[in-house]
Amino acid sequence: MILNHLMGLYTHPKEEWHTIEQNHEALKSSLSHILLVALIPVICTFIAATQLGWNLGVGEPLFLTQQSALLMSGGMYFGLIGGVFALAYLAYWMAKTFDAEPTFTQALELASYTATPLFMVGLAALYPTIWFVMLIGLAGLSYSVYLLYTGVPIIMNIPEEKGFIYASSVVTAGLVLLVALMASSVILWSVGFGPMYQ
Repeated sequence: MILNHLMGLYTHPKEEWHTIEQNHEALKSSLSHILLVALIPVICTFIAATQLGWNLGVGEPLFLTQQSALLMSGGMYFGLIGGVFALAYLAYWMAKTFDAEPTFTQALELASYTATPLFMVGLAALYPTIWFVMLIGLAGLSYSVYLLYTGVPIIMNIPEEKGFIYASSVVTAGLVLLVALMASSVILWSVGFGPMYQ
């Protein structure tokens, strides 16, 4: 069932990771979860960019044209999904170094449920003030890292002492993916796919 572990990951994460480990879902369930939850930041930022306007702290709020916002939202959606799959692949690939033999589905479960708080941060875009979104984003990132550190030993079946180092490696890989995503956005903006303001 889509989103069936969401509340448990917020209220009792360790127990919920054990539940996820005991009842591994099919690949299509994890994929459905990612496809649905990734819509939250996309829809919220589209509304903020076209209807509410982004407040940068100085001057008037900035609005994007519908076409520009739609193009950027589509790119954001596929970028978020691609990022989760890339993180899952890196987690799957690195597991062999730590004497674990997870399936790709396990790695995808870990990546998708770990990324969920970051995707939920997209709700903050409905109050499109930079300092507020950054503050909520930092809280979401912190909780995602916490979920990763608690979930790695359970989902990947790695002893806790190795799990900490493994999770740290996955966090580092995730940060590299984030920088790569931002760099590709800058490159796309510089070749003509940048925002069009109203």
